[in-house]
Amino acid sequence: MVESEKKELFTLRRRTSSEKFIDNGFKYAALSMAAMVAIALFTIFIVVLEGSFESMSQYGLQFLVKSDWDPVTDSYGAFTAIYGTVVTSILSLLIAVPLGVGTAIFITENIIPIWWRNIIGILVELLAAIPSVVLGLWAIFVMEPALRPLLKQLNISFSWIPFLSTEPVGPGMAPAILILVVMLLPIITAISRDSLNQVPSKLREAAYGIGASRWSTIFNVIIPAAISGIAGGVLLALGRAMGETMAVTMIIGNSNNFSLSLLAPGNTIAAMLANQFGEADGSQVSSLMFAAFILMILTLNVNIFAQWMVRRLSLKY
Repeated sequence: MVESEKKELFTLRRRTSSEKFIDNGFKYAALSMAAMVAIALFTIFIVVLEGSFESMSQYGLQFLVKSDWDPVTDSYGAFTAIYGTVVTSILSLLIAVPLGVGTAIFITENIIPIWWRNIIGILVELLAAIPSVVLGLWAIFVMEPALRPLLKQLNISFSWIPFLSTEPVGPGMAPAILILVVMLLPIITAISRDSLNQVPSKLREAAYGIGASRWSTIFNVIIPAAISGIAGGVLLALGRAMGETMAVTMIIGNSNNFSLSLLAPGNTIAAMLANQFGEADGSQVSSLMFAAFILMILTLNVNIFAQWMVRRLSLKY
């Protein structure tokens, strides 16, 4: 039988009722799972919003700009926690992105022998598997004492800068930023590595064929081709940083006294919720719900921006 006759018989073949049933079952099962995720997210949003109504009506937008948090006088404001959440997330991302993308390039490109690349890739993946509470303990007993002399020297040399104006005495914003870097590094590295591996080898060969150097090929061809995936991984890591709880709670100092200094103790929304929700009552519960609602809005905006950025970069490159 010639190839054209085989193709004609294949196109004329009718699908059996059992095949249609399996296809329809899979379609409705996938639709049900997606609907369950949407319903769960919507339910969480409604519960948090309903629980924060009392605080919203009492404080309004003042809740966003006040730094008081006093259960005795029922005076609450989340500015310190919002500031800590935004600053620790953005600064940790600024440090983790060059390290993560650079590590991914080091692993994917033929810079070192393949067995070294495999070992480094396994170590990065193992770093992602360490529980956050273990990283928090490591930050308390190893990282923070080791960094304190350096932070004190920075304070002595640059105390005129508001962000370095306080003397480091223990847990604070700077150690929290560095522990977030450790936690974000595996996410950015893994996603960037997968994005770089998906770049067609023909692009590399074409760049080398016209005389481009290795680094020129990496920065002008490979990274632009993989930029949408890398950007998606970076913004996913930003969402993780904003919602990280245990490790940050253990090392940030959990202080609601506002200070611009990165060397002073601070707070984040997630850390404040973890510390206070168990013992909260009355209007404090509603204020914590309000803070949780703000955190949900922040992470929602990050995800929307991530989708827009990935789509825009995909169209551009």
